[in-house]
Amino acid sequence: MEVRLQKILAQWGIASRREAEEMIRRSRVQINGVLAHLGQKVDPQRDRISVDGKPVSAHQRPHLIYLLLHKPPGVVSTCYDPQGRKTVLDLLPQELREGSGLHPVGRLDVESTGALILTNDGDLTFGLTHPRHSIPKTYQVLVKGHPSEAVLEMWRQGVVMEGRKTRPAKVRLLESLAKTSRLEIVLKEGRNRQIRRVAQQLGYPVIKLHRTAIGRIQLQMPKLPLLSEGNYRSLKDAEIRFLKEQIKHLPIKDSAEVRSAKKHEMAKK
Repeated sequence: MEVRLQKILAQWGIASRREAEEMIRRSRVQINGVLAHLGQKVDPQRDRISVDGKPVSAHQRPHLIYLLLHKPPGVVSTCYDPQGRKTVLDLLPQELREGSGLHPVGRLDVESTGALILTNDGDLTFGLTHPRHSIPKTYQVLVKGHPSEAVLEMWRQGVVMEGRKTRPAKVRLLESLAKTSRLEIVLKEGRNRQIRRVAQQLGYPVIKLHRTAIGRIQLQMPKLPLLSEGNYRSLKDAEIRFLKEQIKHLPIKDSAEVRSAKKHEMAKK
């Protein structure tokens, strides 16, 4: 049975589907000795797949790993950075970095800090980064100035950004300081730099942004010390079950297929 190449690479723990697509674009993947192309389908029982010249197969798939990392500032949420900056994988021991297929689920800005999930479960990554997922993420945000209750309510109801309104959010004032305010913000969507851009648009630029929780997965567990900056822990079985439950009803399709469907819908309008 033929399956899209990026899906196979994700299922085998080589990379997330998005990263697998990037590997294909960068001519790092070959099928039967020939460079692969985006959208290509393969039969894993018959075709020979190699990455960077090394054969890969389902038998080489590492055991599934699920980690929570406390990302520090100045670290990029990718597996590789062309600018040579430290990545989240650089914070892990060598035995986890090499051959495990670990990758971050979603991103935090380079200067943002806090909770970030790392896994080599490609299907979970695809589901959690799907536009229809709605796992709430909780942030503590330090902004310049003192936004009024009217401004906070505007933020809660949604702000038009690039022609599209943001989804409703929970926003509350935690602390009002001399020249700044500390807010707690809970989002159920993850548009690029959303909090920073909305805050700037409303006139209260972000100074610091810190993610404290992803759903029920928190940096500080009850009765346990805070997971310190730059460190990680394995997710507990209940936390893994929670994540998988969140994506159970999502249509897990290849991103190329999702894009094709969107284009088809747009063509009909």
